[in-house]
Amino acid sequence: MKKSIFAVTLLAVLTAFGCQPSSGQIKKYDPKRKMSRTPAEWKKVLNPEAYHIMVESGTEPPFHNAYDENKEKGVYVSAATGEVLFSSEDKFDSGTGWPSFVKPVDPKKIEIITDNSDGMVRDEVIERSTGLHLGHVFDDGPPSRGGKRYCMNSAALKFIKK
Repeated sequence: MKKSIFAVTLLAVLTAFGCQPSSGQIKKYDPKRKMSRTPAEWKKVLNPEAYHIMVESGTEPPFHNAYDENKEKGVYVSAATGEVLFSSEDKFDSGTGWPSFVKPVDPKKIEIITDNSDGMVRDEVIERSTGLHLGHVFDDGPPSRGGKRYCMNSAALKFIKK
């Protein structure tokens, strides 16, 4: 009984506070979004999964992605540019199924914009130099480390081991 209550509670939390819409809908490229390249140009540079996430603002499944459980030391760089965005020193286990960080390495390399998709209002994290989607940021991170949870998609990142 306790396990089923826990499972239902976890599902409710992931649906409410996960990184992406739970509907599975693909948000197509928004022509109002300022990106450094056209979608056709990004399609030549990014692998299909990174393209879906970064250009179409898609998501990857929770708990089934490259970096959620990665505990190695190193840095996470943009899959599009190779710019260092996050550090393993700032990564924590949020229990959401996506890699989560308390802060970016350099706040000037990201931008926070309002995301009104799927009937929700969230803070979307994009790479400033490209305009590409990385994930979302929430105010439910560890209070002792600033209270932020940068919930990122693994496919938008590449890990470089120290």
